[in-house]
Amino acid sequence: MKLFITGISTDVGKTIASAILVEALQADYWKPIQAGDLDNSDSHKIKNYISNDKTVIHENSYKLNTPASPHLAAELDGITIDLKKIIEPKTQNHLVIEGAGGVFVPLNSSDCVIDLIQPDYKVIVVSRHYLGSINHTLLTIEALQNRKITVAGILFSGNENQATEAIILNKTGIKAIGRIDEEPYFDQNVIQEYADTFRENVLQL
Repeated sequence: MKLFITGISTDVGKTIASAILVEALQADYWKPIQAGDLDNSDSHKIKNYISNDKTVIHENSYKLNTPASPHLAAELDGITIDLKKIIEPKTQNHLVIEGAGGVFVPLNSSDCVIDLIQPDYKVIVVSRHYLGSINHTLLTIEALQNRKITVAGILFSGNENQATEAIILNKTGIKAIGRIDEEPYFDQNVIQEYADTFRENVLQL
């Protein structure tokens, strides 16, 4: 199984969601493009969050120095992101792939994150509750579906908001994998608890 994790915006909890899914499946992890925080990248965070000994964390295809939109971060580094150079790692294990920001975050003058999604990927949308998040979630899902990309599930992030969750699920008909609450902190134990909770739903995708 190959799970592509995208969000409705930046800072919605994709890396925490990815860690939980990696731990639930003891899957490999790959973030094709890392922009900024190279000394404490999302790959480093995943390594610190998980406790299984099966996961392999694969190298980024692009490591960019500036915490900015990848197209700008690449330009500042004097390079252009080329999708042909973003080669999925070979593995016999499940693979969790984490995108950058939302689906229309630009990678170069013509390609966006959505262009990284391959036909055999199962897409999971991370939706965090904030004013405007319903609109952003529905727009993200509609954009994916317009590209004939199937959204396998939604992971809600943040404290429960029944009105928001109900309208999103009702309008999209997409399965909710679960909710990641507003925890005081995340460590290996917390990630493991969520992994155990979500595992059955993830395996059914």
